[in-house]
Amino acid sequence: MQGHAPADCDATPAAALGPVSLFLGLMAAVGFVPWLTLFMIPLMVIGGGLAVTFGLMGLHYAGRGIGRRWITVTGTVLGVLALAWPFVVLGPYLPLLGL
Repeated sequence: MQGHAPADCDATPAAALGPVSLFLGLMAAVGFVPWLTLFMIPLMVIGGGLAVTFGLMGLHYAGRGIGRRWITVTGTVLGVLALAWPFVVLGPYLPLLGL
């Protein structure tokens, strides 16, 4: 069943989910700079997780015609990469810690 889009789709709070996801994804992606990675791990995990959350909700609303899909997809992909990157970087050291 298709939902009804409000008359002014650009004025709803749901239209802001895509840009918020993109902003959080970009802020979390700053941790991909090699000399900033270790200092940015907390921001990458928190910002990446929020970017994925807002991005998935933005995709839900973009499917209904509220907001832009490409902005939301870009923020979600950046959030997923930023969320996975600390595990890629620190993964080889986990056996040394006994984990």
